[in-house]
Amino acid sequence: YAPHAGVSKTILKKTTGNISMASCEDGEELTEKISPFDCYVQLVEGIAEVRINDLVYDLSLGEGIVIPARTSYQFKANGQFKMISTIIKSCYEK
Repeated sequence: YAPHAGVSKTILKKTTGNISMASCEDGEELTEKISPFDCYVQLVEGIAEVRINDLVYDLSLGEGIVIPARTSYQFKANGQFKMISTIIKSCYEK
């Protein structure tokens, strides 16, 4: 965790996909993003809110969600949280 900030670290980066970890302090938000690929995110610590397009989902420890390709998403910490993000680049995607 970093005070008053979100932190992201890439664990694995290949042409076929990426795995990264992110953490966020209570009340902070991660930058809004749009991924060209589907992304699976799972909380490994804490609680968070994720907005996918205009829908809001509350996630807690152990819960995960698939973020569809080409959608806007943003995470907000409702307490400290850590998550792991897995992106698999499908062969049919460009």
